[in-house]
Amino acid sequence: MTFDAKHFLKTISHSPGVYRMFDAKGDTLYIGKAKRLNARLASYFRGALNTKTQALVARIADIQVTVTHSETEALLLEQTLIKELRPPYNILLRDDKSYPFVFVSDRHPYPALEYKRARSRRDDGRYLGPYPSSGAVRETLSLMQKIFRIRNCEDSVFAHRTRPCLQYQIQRCSAPCVDYISEDDYRQDLEHAVMCLQGKSEQVTEQLTRQMEAASQSLAFEEAARLRDQVQQLRRLQRQQYVDTDGGDADIFALAQRPGALCVSVLTVREGRMLGARHHTPDNGLDLGPEALLTDFISQYYLGQVHEPVAEIITSHPLADGELLQGVLTEQAGRQVRLTHRVRGHRAQWQQLAQTNAEQHLATQLANQTQLAKRFEALREALGLAEVPKRLECFDISHSHGEATVASCVVFDHDGPVKSDYRRFNIEGVAAGDDYAAMQQALTRRFKRLAEGEGKRPDLLFVDGGKGQLNMARDVFTALGVTGVGLVGVAKGTTRKPGLETLFVETIDHSLSLEGSSPALHLVQHIRDESHRFAIAGHRARRDKVRRTSTLQEIPGVGPKRRRELLRFFGGLQGVTQASREELARVPGISDNMARAIHQALHG
Repeated sequence: MTFDAKHFLKTISHSPGVYRMFDAKGDTLYIGKAKRLNARLASYFRGALNTKTQALVARIADIQVTVTHSETEALLLEQTLIKELRPPYNILLRDDKSYPFVFVSDRHPYPALEYKRARSRRDDGRYLGPYPSSGAVRETLSLMQKIFRIRNCEDSVFAHRTRPCLQYQIQRCSAPCVDYISEDDYRQDLEHAVMCLQGKSEQVTEQLTRQMEAASQSLAFEEAARLRDQVQQLRRLQRQQYVDTDGGDADIFALAQRPGALCVSVLTVREGRMLGARHHTPDNGLDLGPEALLTDFISQYYLGQVHEPVAEIITSHPLADGELLQGVLTEQAGRQVRLTHRVRGHRAQWQQLAQTNAEQHLATQLANQTQLAKRFEALREALGLAEVPKRLECFDISHSHGEATVASCVVFDHDGPVKSDYRRFNIEGVAAGDDYAAMQQALTRRFKRLAEGEGKRPDLLFVDGGKGQLNMARDVFTALGVTGVGLVGVAKGTTRKPGLETLFVETIDHSLSLEGSSPALHLVQHIRDESHRFAIAGHRARRDKVRRTSTLQEIPGVGPKRRRELLRFFGGLQGVTQASREELARVPGISDNMARAIHQALHG
């Protein structure tokens, strides 16, 4: 069967990550990294491709992705997987001589940072590396030139310059070729760049911070601003890479579950480095909860297979028999095995990354066209429709005690969610907490355009809320003269547990309860949950926009000393606001709890 790239790309994240391409036999064809997975993968299926790439694309039967926190993390994981799997379409380095280096000459008064494929005995200078790939070297050199303005021209070009080149104009070079910078100052910038390449960026940042403060005190504000920009760029460079930490072996199990589908992702970390993620889609015939599901899965993973228990096993949910399972695994391994779901620091980041990958794989699984077609056909049969509906819409309301009320409209068709047609409505002029009036306003605004001949007509409209919201939708349709759109109200069960929903079809007198295993109910739950998620996201964004007025002075517990340390560490308020919670916790005097409070105050 031909790989459906168009449908596949709709489910892929825009985050950084690594992708693996498989042939029909399940063998790995190619492994690559991407700053934005969706954009990179899309490039394989549109535009002009060279002959070899066309041959690769023709053999693709499946693609799996692993989401990472950053492009650097993706680069390291990519190289690890390539060395392990040796795919035929990847460039394979045969020996150490092919690894690239960065070379710094000792003979030139203004040395450049040069790319070298191999060491040479005749070169009089320093070699830094080796690096995992030529791309890694070029990215590193570009970053060092941007931060420290190190020249990148050939010696022959340098010797014949009479005026600065374009690199100087765009602030990527300090123009040593025309003596715009002294030899000593250039050597200092070069040494800072070398220290960063040697992993000593923290020391460089401290030096630059002291220079920035001295320049500010001596009223050299332009110099202080330049140093501040360098500090901020270095802080961004130093953002913790969770792929490579202080060490430790761990397996991280994350469960993602939606109506009719589930996924368990297993993230493998060895010696602090992430080696990849594998996704499993077991059946849940007994409708077990997450705790029991993970317990059974991990038991079979270690006790029924050849996998050796590692020192630490991290789970996304607490386990039903965690202590018992930990004891059995400890006895099997002959050493202590720690099994936990409460983790902090980089382990919490591993846990979140595993959860993200589980959610990503589950979204791809749910978007499978065969499964979607089955669900739409089941919905037609359940509702007694003459034809399979082509377009579904669902509305939901979200607010916090009446504050910042937002209504959402999500759209599904036979390809799954149609996110380009999603809409949010900011509700104004209704009593706080009046969900019926909010729904009336949202539906009126949506279907007034339809009555005027604008927009696309849905075949079925779902409203989350049951009898009351269904009656409200019926009143709106009557007032606007809307016909040809089926109405379904979705009421949660008495315990609000998924699988116990009641559907009210057209009127409150016609109720329908479907089996928890029904594909039709799974489709309804999916669109209902998606509308709920979209409404909550819109409500939070609207609420936070109103509340986001905090400055450092207004944050409880952040006095003059802590403000000074924060501004000094990040080079200014902009750097503080862009910092993550983990980065804030690295500032001297800022605890994890204080970092959380600062991040919450600045971002809502």
